[in-house]
Amino acid sequence: MSRIGKLPITVPNGVTVDVDKTNEVTVKGPKGELKVRIARELSVDHEGPTLTVNRPDNRRRARSQHGLARTLINNAVVGVTKGHQKTLEIIGVGYRATLEGKNLLLNMGYSHPVKMVAAPGITFELAADEKGRAQKINVSGIDKVLVGQMAADIRKVRKPEPYKGKGIRYQGEIVKIKAGKRAAAKK
Repeated sequence: MSRIGKLPITVPNGVTVDVDKTNEVTVKGPKGELKVRIARELSVDHEGPTLTVNRPDNRRRARSQHGLARTLINNAVVGVTKGHQKTLEIIGVGYRATLEGKNLLLNMGYSHPVKMVAAPGITFELAADEKGRAQKINVSGIDKVLVGQMAADIRKVRKPEPYKGKGIRYQGEIVKIKAGKRAAAKK
């Protein structure tokens, strides 16, 4: 039995979960609505405030989809209640981010600013860190996949370089700094 798949999903008050015949799970909550399609082999039981994902047998496909389906439904429940968020840090002299409406403008040392268009359901927030050195970008929304993809696209604009560590990185990401060139030692 899958360790993740057998865990029940608690559905908080104010959240409704509907499963149709094509195994599409619709989760509605205070922040919005998400739809998750799960494998045909699996079934979802809704008993009171808990959901359980069940598989009919131990075939390879059913086993592989069991934990995935449970995690996707749980992410949807968390998304419509609390939402998901990724935080990025901008490190480097002259690197800046500004908001232009809902979109994000990044000045990252190129000859032009890079404009990141917010996908539907995604919001950007800017803040400075405690010491005022790095600028932080908060990417938030209800769909965990969309939030992660948008954060990855922003990081791709200027990845952290390995010699000084300048660029855009996830909060808490550790960048290994390489040693630079050294002058030849004289004998």
